[in-house]
Amino acid sequence: MTTPASATTPQSATAATPSPAGGGPGRLGSLGPVGLVLAGGISVQFGGALAVTLMPRAGALGVVALRLLVAAVVLLLVCRPRLRGHSRTDWGTVVVFGITMAAMNGLFYQAVARIPLGPAVTLEVLGPLALSVLASRRAINLVWAALALAGVFLLGGGGFSGLDPTGAAFALGAGAMWAAYIVFSARTGRRFPQADGLALAMAVGAVLFLPLGIAESGTKLADPVTLGLGAAVALLSSVLPYTLELLALRRLPASTFAILMSLEPAIAATAGFLILDQALSAMEAAAIALVVAASMGAVRTQVGRGRKKTAALESTGLEG
Repeated sequence: MTTPASATTPQSATAATPSPAGGGPGRLGSLGPVGLVLAGGISVQFGGALAVTLMPRAGALGVVALRLLVAAVVLLLVCRPRLRGHSRTDWGTVVVFGITMAAMNGLFYQAVARIPLGPAVTLEVLGPLALSVLASRRAINLVWAALALAGVFLLGGGGFSGLDPTGAAFALGAGAMWAAYIVFSARTGRRFPQADGLALAMAVGAVLFLPLGIAESGTKLADPVTLGLGAAVALLSSVLPYTLELLALRRLPASTFAILMSLEPAIAATAGFLILDQALSAMEAAAIALVVAASMGAVRTQVGRGRKKTAALESTGLEG
């Protein structure tokens, strides 16, 4: 499995990625992508809450269809991606990325239609956590993954035996697609400048999913209120977070990014406490602490690794 850290970045992608402050891989250069991931996670949580309120109007498949369609239109208008000059491998990557996004969204909304949002996110995040273990090349990352996994299970109440089996299966399937999304988002970001690849992939996902949304919801999708709410969901849950994550994956290894994804249940629980006045139990507070500790550990490991590489290069230059 190729990770962003080990892949060769083409000239177009390199030019589109802003260089770290000061021209070196210092603190700002290392933490910048982390900030992008966190901002994307917060946006997804607000978008997800809005999508739940929209489901009675348009259904789960209808919400996904609106989300992908509006996001595709916005990204295509903003990015105006170039269609010529791409290889067959480039187009294959974009198509698979689009299929992955459509499947990830469809499976997740089928899950939250059957089980509560918290357990659904908790089960879904197991996909990125599994990816972090498979993609990692350092033993310490296994420790961070295990710590995050413990927090995820605590956040789910220590078990999922009381959940609807079909809903749990959909959530696990969404997690598998989430892991694939991480891989193909990174590959797309390296092959296409700016967010061009994301715009094209979103269009692929919208074309594939629109018939399913129409079959379930029909003319309900044309209701002005439904369209407005769907547009808001698309911006919060697709356009903004996917763009931020694509940019972050150009500068973060897939293993570190995957562990950061374990923050999603913690962000959801914190938002519920701050915005919805939902009290946190001692177990939920401990779970958040574990997940945050794992994410901080992963980031510190990555920062330290970058500094060691820089020091080694400088030492070699001095000796030469």
